[in-house]
Amino acid sequence: MNEKTDPNAARKAWLGLLARCRAADLNALWAGAALAPDHTVLRAPEVGSVMVRGRAGAVGSAFNLGEVTVTRASVRLASGEDGHGYVQGRDKLKATQAALIDALMQTAQADAIRAAVLDPLQDKMAQTRATRSAKAAATKVEFFTMVRGED
Repeated sequence: MNEKTDPNAARKAWLGLLARCRAADLNALWAGAALAPDHTVLRAPEVGSVMVRGRAGAVGSAFNLGEVTVTRASVRLASGEDGHGYVQGRDKLKATQAALIDALMQTAQADAIRAAVLDPLQDKMAQTRATRSAKAAATKVEFFTMVRGED
């Protein structure tokens, strides 16, 4: 989907990025940006679980694969914007930071937050993905079949 068909595509993208990033990377960027917005906690970080569904071969009928632990948090900035954060695992600080960034991205500070936090996170994740792909490519085995001439 793109922003023309889904008006929430940009928000989905940054929330997904915040959910997938490493907590250490987010903490470092958060501290480096010196973010301390005035806010109210709407939903204190709480740990729970969600059911993950899967499909055999990506085409079969959906089935319940299992449960995953998640942490969620919600905040409201003093200017009135609400932010929500959902992250895998039990990291309450990461969920709160994700909620604060979500709220800040809905303000006039969005460009500064994108430059200070989201773009570096995206670059770090792309670098990690490239490193992992290169490592996997190094172990690739080429198979070939020789024609035996018995046809």
